[in-house]
Amino acid sequence: MMQLKLAQTAWTSLTRNLMRSVLTTLGIVIGISAVVIMFALGEGAQKEVEAQIESLGTNLLMIKSGSVSAGGAAGGAGNVKVLTMGDVEAIKANIPQVVAAGTTQNAQAQVVSGNANWNTRVEGINLDVLTANNWEIAAGRAFTQQEINAASKVALIGETVAEELFGVPSMAIGEKVRVNKVTVTIIGLLKGKGEDMRGSDLDDTLMLPISTAKRRIVGGEAKYMDRVSRIMVQVDQAKNMDWVISEIDSLLRQRHRIDSQDTAPFSIRNLSQMMETRAKASQVFSSLLAGVAGVSLLVGGIGVMNIMLVTVTERTKEIGLRMAVGAKPADIRNQFLIESVILCLLGALLGLAVSLAVLAVAEPVFGWAMVLPGKIIVLSIAATALIGVGFGYYPANKAANMDPIDALRYE
Repeated sequence: MMQLKLAQTAWTSLTRNLMRSVLTTLGIVIGISAVVIMFALGEGAQKEVEAQIESLGTNLLMIKSGSVSAGGAAGGAGNVKVLTMGDVEAIKANIPQVVAAGTTQNAQAQVVSGNANWNTRVEGINLDVLTANNWEIAAGRAFTQQEINAASKVALIGETVAEELFGVPSMAIGEKVRVNKVTVTIIGLLKGKGEDMRGSDLDDTLMLPISTAKRRIVGGEAKYMDRVSRIMVQVDQAKNMDWVISEIDSLLRQRHRIDSQDTAPFSIRNLSQMMETRAKASQVFSSLLAGVAGVSLLVGGIGVMNIMLVTVTERTKEIGLRMAVGAKPADIRNQFLIESVILCLLGALLGLAVSLAVLAVAEPVFGWAMVLPGKIIVLSIAATALIGVGFGYYPANKAANMDPIDALRYE
């Protein structure tokens, strides 16, 4: 009952100087909103990276054709296609830890259906690409090996292309489209994945059997029909990644007769490790930003302490009068502590409101969902209350230790 009465008195004192109370809370408002926004951004970025890892595929390696030098001029990575379909089959056949070895032949092409048309990424794939890259079929079916061997004119369509050509993606199944004047039948709709880490739309794609893409869409010299620019390898367990990289390097050097001392015309990258490194970097960056936000919160706490010291000085006579009529030092101390905590909690609530408004605006700008765990809100409020007690204790204790006679004489 006494604490409730002290809280009512504290509230009355704060509302008496409303403008000063509001200005005092600004430091807390800025600190809390900064902490909450940084945590939400960090969590959102983390979830986005995890989603990208999931869409990319787990335990994934990428083997790309390297570059060669001719006449002192170096070609870019992938310019010379030394990898072959035989390499793809050998990797899967000779390394038991390899779950899938997928390869693609990519090109940009205009896809036409009736009066609608759309320029998209056309990918010639083998079946393992779907496994390695975690592609799922939302409707229809995937290719069969017989269709790949026969270079059948069938296709899998991404949600973006299906929507642009047919309006409703599911209506694409069974329809025929023209790709570079070649008519193919859509037999499957790919489940949507969204964007990759570079912001490219993964669903803006049309997939054909790799044999169909090479013979009918991409074309090229007959002697290069067996060549591939990259191979995606999925490994059974993360702990086997380094060992599989070593085995693939040895196998490809043996197949292409490359000495172990020579530079290989191909490169092997651990994509999962690259994504995990990015996730860790994002975590570190978020922690640094949260640290900066925490400092601003402490500055806000110092501002509260300064104002409370001013308040104690202004109300010295009031303190003396309260003591004269029987108020104990503990009552005086509790009253000022409650005022300090109320100031900080008001700042916390305003800060949460500001942060939620900022996050609502920031979400479409950043392009990913902001994640605000409930525990962060609870911790923010609890931390603010502790700041109110911690920074309010010195002014409150100073008020409690005043001599009643000196306080009454204070001018």
